[in-house]
Amino acid sequence: APGPPPFDFDAAYRLLALAHRGLDAEQSAALNARLVLLLAADRADVEALARAVATAQGAGGSACGRSP
Repeated sequence: APGPPPFDFDAAYRLLALAHRGLDAEQSAALNARLVLLLAADRADVEALARAVATAQGAGGSACGRSP
């Protein structure tokens, strides 16, 4: 059986950008925190969360640690 389709980073970015539209910095940070916790709970994998945090911290502002 074929695996899941490849992750569409551009579509995800657009979705997140729309979710943040009209929010101030505090509201945006709160939304990000809720999203991280919901996604972490969905995965139920603290080690995956730790890897994602490390990747995000090393991304230097680029989305998903990828160069534009």
